[in-house]
Amino acid sequence: MIGALLLTGGASRRLGFDKAELRLGDERLADRAARVLLAVCDPVLEVGPGRSPLPVVREASPGEGPLAALVAGAEALRAGGAEGPVLLLAVDLPFVESRLLDWLASRPGGGSVVPTDAAGEPQPCCARYGAGALETAARLVAAGKRSLRALLDVTPVDLVVPAEWTRMAEPNALDDADTPEDVARLGLIPPG
Repeated sequence: MIGALLLTGGASRRLGFDKAELRLGDERLADRAARVLLAVCDPVLEVGPGRSPLPVVREASPGEGPLAALVAGAEALRAGGAEGPVLLLAVDLPFVESRLLDWLASRPGGGSVVPTDAAGEPQPCCARYGAGALETAARLVAAGKRSLRALLDVTPVDLVVPAEWTRMAEPNALDDADTPEDVARLGLIPPG
């Protein structure tokens, strides 16, 4: 098994409330994401404010973006003895199932694997990052970069098209909840 990180620290400015508190049916997205990661990975850490039942890691400066969260989480996994690639999942991807995560985790080689959407855009918040990418990510964070896309621009990545990953998952698996319109379209239940 490989280590995994659940990202829960986004500011949710467009949404207006914490994405981790959204519900899919009776389950909060934070609990659901932790559950699907734990079915595949060990250890699993949350990088964020403690919205899930997972052990929590914080970035040196919370709010610095997903790249800094990946680096902080990967460093914590290494400090705990985990080696090899790291699986990353953002809490706002409500339809990711363990089967897709297991498929990403067990792909041959130890490099980075990132699925793309139907338009060919990489989806870096549901991906596996190899050791080389994690080292590069640390250098990018030190240089002030915040985006996972910055990492994808400078490190080798196996981009996986939907025709391949949808054999393991539903076509909507990478739909994310960023806006109130997304929440309504995805059938999620806001907190409160």
